[in-house]
Amino acid sequence: MSITVNLRYTGKNGSAKAFAEEMTSSGTVSAIRKEQGNLRYEYYVSLDDPETVLLIDEWTDQAAIDCHHASPMMRTIAQLRDKYDLHMTVQRYRSDEDSMPDSDVKFIRE
Repeated sequence: MSITVNLRYTGKNGSAKAFAEEMTSSGTVSAIRKEQGNLRYEYYVSLDDPETVLLIDEWTDQAAIDCHHASPMMRTIAQLRDKYDLHMTVQRYRSDEDSMPDSDVKFIRE
């Protein structure tokens, strides 16, 4: 079972996108992706609200998230959030151990 955390960063005048770009260009994103237990760390820009960037952050378990939160990278992330004056909303999801139901599979195009 994995844990996925969706973080929506919202700012003004392109600040959320600039934050994500600096996270990437500074090497912070690459470093986080190399952390033990990280499965996914990806930013997306909202088509509905260009002032919002979505981070999909997936980890093997809560222990991996706790280690990430204790890492020096969290200080970097917090400093950049402050620099760009971002506000956040967070949603957490646990993976479903069951396979996808047939009723859902028919809507998936691979």
